Amino acid sequence: MQEKKKILIVGAGFTGAVIARELAKENYEVRVIDKRSHIAGNCYTERDSDTNIMVHKYGPHIFHTDNEEVWSYVNSFDTFMPYVNRVKATSGGKVYSLPINLFTINQFYGKTLNPQEARNFIEEIADKSITDPQTFEEQAMKFIGKDLYYAFFYGYTKKQWGLEPKELPSSILKRLPVRFTYDDNYFNHKYQGMPLNGYKKIVEKILDHENITVELNSDYDQSVNSQFDHVFYSGPIDEYYDSKFGTLDYRTLDFEEIRSEGDFQGTAVMNYCDAEVPYTRITEHKFFSPWETHEKTICFKEYSRAYKKGDIPYYPVRQVKEKAMLEKYLEVAEAEDKVSFVGRLGSYRYMDMDVTIAEALKTVREFLAVKQVVALS
Repeated sequence: MQEKKKILIVGAGFTGAVIARELAKENYEVRVIDKRSHIAGNCYTERDSDTNIMVHKYGPHIFHTDNEEVWSYVNSFDTFMPYVNRVKATSGGKVYSLPINLFTINQFYGKTLNPQEARNFIEEIADKSITDPQTFEEQAMKFIGKDLYYAFFYGYTKKQWGLEPKELPSSILKRLPVRFTYDDNYFNHKYQGMPLNGYKKIVEKILDHENITVELNSDYDQSVNSQFDHVFYSGPIDEYYDSKFGTLDYRTLDFEEIRSEGDFQGTAVMNYCDAEVPYTRITEHKFFSPWETHEKTICFKEYSRAYKKGDIPYYPVRQVKEKAMLEKYLEVAEAEDKVSFVGRLGSYRYMDMDVTIAEALKTVREFLAVKQVVALS
């Protein structure tokens, strides 16, 4: 009998789990290691012992996608319950609806505009002098003008990224829609939901295969690479190379827990847009499972700050000044024969869960295709 090819996967989040599962199905022997004490990475969920609320330990993760293959994939491991993300925002002592929609515009300006009137109004107040926006600030001013930009985006963005918005690329704001209807669904995707039993259970099921072993509390050392036919690495790409070209910039998060009887804020997510409020938002986790009933509640104030070694890296900043450094890392990574850099940290890109899963599936297909070509040659 031919000996099974051995694969090492560094990281037990969605990226690592999906790659492991798909290769295990092809009779590869897969070892998954993670330095944390649990699987599922930043998507990890657990029941709070006091309230029995399903808590998103590293901040809320709402699943949303237009990718039917990905939607079918995750639904094969758990039931996804209907969930619509309706974000509220506190700005200047008032509460508004996000994303900016017809209700937000009318409330903010004290008007009763219909959709076309609102569209005309926003076009009038938008900065027409900006034709090719390069920064976050220019993009916002071009779309919605000065007042809405400063009310909802300036302070929040500065806190989230630790930079003036004019130092950030315009691409960040392209993810935030402006609507001229009363639709306050934060996402535009066809499929949206929350897993009935939490994300940990999904990843647990994905990893449940006879050809997969999982080792937690395990640090990765490159000296083990020779023991495997291939390594899929989902950690920070700059750490893999001992930061030899410099340290890439990430943001991390700190959470301050709030416990209360009943409801605390009446909604899942409340953004705090004013720069003088030190936290970016408060999330109330009982509202992420609206099919459940809980007498108590648990919330978290979310603080964003600069990443330092030992922290959990959440968001790649991707400043323009990092472009040359990143290209150097990607160049040496591309030259690796038996190591693939995958996931949000391995590619230094912010990716939603659906994109993470789609790319993991694509990575496996490309890997298997190459192996097949080699075998036939």
